[in-house]
Amino acid sequence: MGKSSANSLTKPGQGIEDPVARVLLARLDRIPTWALPPLFALIIGIGFLFTFYDIFDINVSFIQTCHALVPGCIPMRSSNYIGLPVLLNLVGYVAGTLILSPLSDRVGRRKLLLTTMTLCGIGSALTAVAHSYATFVAARAFTGIGIGTDLAVVNTYIGELAPRGARARYTSMIFVFSALGAVLGIWIGLWLTMPAMPLPVGLPFALAGKNFDYGWRVMYLIGATLAVIGVLLRLRLPESPRWLVARGRLGEAERMIADMEARAHAINPLPPVPPAPPAPPADDALSFAAIFRNRLYRNRTLLLTTMWFLAYITVYSFAAGFTTLLSALKFPPPEAGLITAVGTFGFVLCAIVSYAHGERMERKHWLLLAALITLAGSLLIALGGRELSLAILGSVIVFFGFNLWVPIVYAWSIEHYPTRARTTGFALVDGIGHLGGGIGIFVIAPLIPKLGVLGSFLLIGSFLIFAALLAQLGIPTRSRPLDEISP
Repeated sequence: MGKSSANSLTKPGQGIEDPVARVLLARLDRIPTWALPPLFALIIGIGFLFTFYDIFDINVSFIQTCHALVPGCIPMRSSNYIGLPVLLNLVGYVAGTLILSPLSDRVGRRKLLLTTMTLCGIGSALTAVAHSYATFVAARAFTGIGIGTDLAVVNTYIGELAPRGARARYTSMIFVFSALGAVLGIWIGLWLTMPAMPLPVGLPFALAGKNFDYGWRVMYLIGATLAVIGVLLRLRLPESPRWLVARGRLGEAERMIADMEARAHAINPLPPVPPAPPAPPADDALSFAAIFRNRLYRNRTLLLTTMWFLAYITVYSFAAGFTTLLSALKFPPPEAGLITAVGTFGFVLCAIVSYAHGERMERKHWLLLAALITLAGSLLIALGGRELSLAILGSVIVFFGFNLWVPIVYAWSIEHYPTRARTTGFALVDGIGHLGGGIGIFVIAPLIPKLGVLGSFLLIGSFLIFAALLAQLGIPTRSRPLDEISP
């Protein structure tokens, strides 16, 4: 089963046409649980913690960054400057994911997981030593290259290792670490970059002041340190067995699948091996060619790209700009930062809910539910005036809502593509979709003082509603084998 089969396959697209390869995929699909050491899930999660720390660390800290790097920048004017670093961070995200992610389909998931985390760490270190607004923006753009590719590869990796009836569940499990990264990014920002204020309008032990006006630099150094830890841990991860099968490396795949079967069987007896799936049509194309030569995958890509583009306008307006948004609406910066920081607990809660219940209904329905919850939280803040308790409750609901659908739709997106182009497909829809986040905040942020509280929140939330309605045109994928959904 090992050398003769592995060496007989030389063309990447022919891996799953081999009868032995299809039996291996059938064996893999019958495993009903996570069948790798729990430590591997922890390692992947810690990497995601850094990635989302880096996405959210600009949220609170940018007010101090703007004051340090832009002459005359005051809190109420910081909304005029946050758009460009967020936009170019996402441009870097798109460039990185479209250029580097296809390499994952060619050279393997593991190698790219190490590369992307290294790029993220370098970008964070460069941000920490930025000496002007221009160099800060450039460093954020470089960091985006690593973040975009990392998200695509990690979600592909998880989707290929998770059991078929729990892909959304295990993607959500990793997303719990994303929530923790967001919490760290915002709370550390509140601690390091805001002046001390008595509760409930701030943190009494916050550190910012005349003698400590570089807390934002410390934040990005923390991010660089987390990236180093992430790289060292990822050295222990194995390659994806589905990728090994698709590349014709059947001996390596068989050994890994046998180990997964033994681990799963020790928990509960495995069901019989189901019949091998039929061979798909021959296709030697990889990456972009495998998508754009195929009408099915072209149409799926168009739908998902438009959906992500619209949804990310809402996501990034809140994820990167919530504190700046509240400051522009006349909330004092320490109070705006505290409202945002408490709101991140809604992010943690949504990750837990997604993990516990993400497989209970089709992926696309979660997006509609999340949009309605986000709208409810937005209205609570808008109609609550300056009432702090209502603003905090609304913030928790908003963070819960605009994040609830994300891990589940991550899983849904990777399910739309075959193994030979799975990372590339996710990179396309998620990467180009991120331009919506950058363009959205770049255009919306300067309008916030003119739109007022209600107008701002309704405008931002409306894009997620449009995305949710569009998603209802998509295909059902829950509990179906990957190679059946996307041959």
